[in-house]
Amino acid sequence: MHTHHAIDYIELHVTDLAEAKRFYTAAFGWAFNDYGPAYAGIQGPERELGGLALADEVTPGGPLVVLYSDALDASVTAVERAGGSIVEPPFDFPGGRRFHFSDPSGNVLAVWSPRAS
Repeated sequence: MHTHHAIDYIELHVTDLAEAKRFYTAAFGWAFNDYGPAYAGIQGPERELGGLALADEVTPGGPLVVLYSDALDASVTAVERAGGSIVEPPFDFPGGRRFHFSDPSGNVLAVWSPRAS
């Protein structure tokens, strides 16, 4: 199902497709559908939500993709164990807590939770 005016698909450029798939599987349990050597779709519970596209380099910046977590501190640990780097450690904001991390290709994403965890 698609929701009007909602984020429908996120595509991340990565410099090593196999490493990116390994990282996101280890850190967040994501599953992928391979479309050849240069693209993998990110599978959601009902449909594909995004993709990893092989690129020569990743340009920092662009939109910030924010993931949700039921257990923020456990997500920090999972990102670090999977080989990601914490760019901004957990901090409070009016909606809860969040942190920013860099994946092995240099993409910066955020994870948030509405409560301390």
